[in-house]
Amino acid sequence: MSLFLGLDGGGTGCRAAVADASGRLLGSATGGPSNIASDPAGARANILAVAAEALGSHGGLSDLHAVLGVAGANVASCAAQMIAELPFADTRIVSDAVIAVKGALQAGDGVVAAIGTGSVFAVQRAGAIRQIGGSGLVLGDEASGAWLGRALCARALRARDGFEPETPLLSDLIARLGGTDGVIRFSLSARPVDFADFAPLLVTSSDPATLALMREAAGEVEAYINLLQQGQNLPVTFLGGLGPTYAGLLDGRWPIRPALGSGLDGALWMARQGVAA
Repeated sequence: MSLFLGLDGGGTGCRAAVADASGRLLGSATGGPSNIASDPAGARANILAVAAEALGSHGGLSDLHAVLGVAGANVASCAAQMIAELPFADTRIVSDAVIAVKGALQAGDGVVAAIGTGSVFAVQRAGAIRQIGGSGLVLGDEASGAWLGRALCARALRARDGFEPETPLLSDLIARLGGTDGVIRFSLSARPVDFADFAPLLVTSSDPATLALMREAAGEVEAYINLLQQGQNLPVTFLGGLGPTYAGLLDGRWPIRPALGSGLDGALWMARQGVAA
C-alpha cells in the first residue's frame, strides 16, 4: 500500500500528516524545529519523530513517499544530505513557500501573496512556480509586519526632526520607547518579530501617519502582484496574518480567492500527486 507523508516545518516546530492513495488522512503529529541548514541533526530527529507518530501502526517509515517543506531547503547541499539520511521510500525537500502555493492553489494557476512577519510572493502557471521577494527585513520583506514596524519607527524619528507631520500615534510611539534615544536603542537590537509587534497599531488606526504607511505598503504589494501577473488577470490568494488586510485594501484589482488549504495540505497533496516543484 502506498502511503504519503507531508511535512511543514521551520525554526520553531513542524507538523506532519500521513494519508493513503485515496487521500484518507491516517494520522497527524506536531514536533520540534526542522531547520535542515542550522541544525540538521535536530531536524532529522524531529522529522523522524513526527513521521513515526503520524504513521502510527499503518506501516513502516520505508513505506512513506514524502514531501518536506522545511527551513533551509534553499541550501541544496543540506537538502541533498538530509534526503540521503532519511529512510523514506522517496523524499523531496522544498521550501515552505512552495508548499504554501501548492496548498493554496493545488494545480490551479494563480498568484499567492504571503504576508506576515515577512513577505513572499509567488505565481503558479501550469504547475510551475516562480517566487519573488522573501529576502528578509534587511533587504526586503516589503509590506510585511516587520517592514511596517520599522517604517513606523523611522517615520516617528523623521517627524521629531521636522521632516514629517507629528501625529498622535508617532508621538505615542516615541514616548512608549523612551524618547528618540529609546527608539534608536530599540532599533539596534530589534528582530523582525519585534518590529512586527507594531503592525497591529497600523492596521487598526486612523492616524494620518498610519494611513500613509498603509497606502505605501499596499502599493508595494500591488507592484509585486502586478509583476507576477505579467498582464494577466490571475486570481490572487492572500496568506499570512496581514493577508486579509491587504486583500481588503486591494479589493477589485484582481479576482481574490481563498486558499484551498494550508502549507501542510500542500505538502501532502504534492506527495500524493508526485508533483515535482
